[in-house]
Amino acid sequence: MKIATVEPWVEAPLRQFVDDARARVALLLHPSGQVVAQAGFTRRVDVMTACALAAAVHATAGELGRQLEGSPFRGLHHSGTEKQMFLGSVDTARGAYICLTVFDAESSLGLVRMYFEDLRKGLVAAAPTGVVVREPALAADFELDLNRNLAAMFSR
Repeated sequence: MKIATVEPWVEAPLRQFVDDARARVALLLHPSGQVVAQAGFTRRVDVMTACALAAAVHATAGELGRQLEGSPFRGLHHSGTEKQMFLGSVDTARGAYICLTVFDAESSLGLVRMYFEDLRKGLVAAAPTGVVVREPALAADFELDLNRNLAAMFSR
C-alpha cells in the first residue's frame, strides 16, 4: 500500500502499523485537521473529509470525557457491518497527532490496538526533537497550504 506523507519521519512507523494491523486505510493528522500522512486513500476529497471528521470526533470525545470523567476519552472504536474504525491519539516531541484507522474482517480491534501502541512508540522515537513553530491552523493561507500538502501527497 502506498503511503504519502508531509513529514517524512512518520512514514516508517505508519507503514509498519498499516502492514502489521492489516489496516485498509490509515490517516495521521494534527488535531486541527491538517493531514500529515495517509495510506489507502485514492481521492483528495476523501482525505479532506476524513481529516475534518476525525478532528471533530477527537475534539468532541475529548471534551465529553473531560465533562463526564475529568479526562478525555481516548482510543475510540466504531464497529460497522463490514468495516470498523479506531481513532487514537499520540503525543510526540513534535506535538499531538490523531490516527484514524479503518479495518475489516482481515484484522481485529485487538490487533489494531496492540499495533497502535507500537505506532505510538515508533512515532515518539522518530519525532525530531527540535522546536517547531507552527502558525495558527486558520492562517490566511490555510487553503493554499492544504492544497500544496495534498498535491505533494497525491503526486506520483
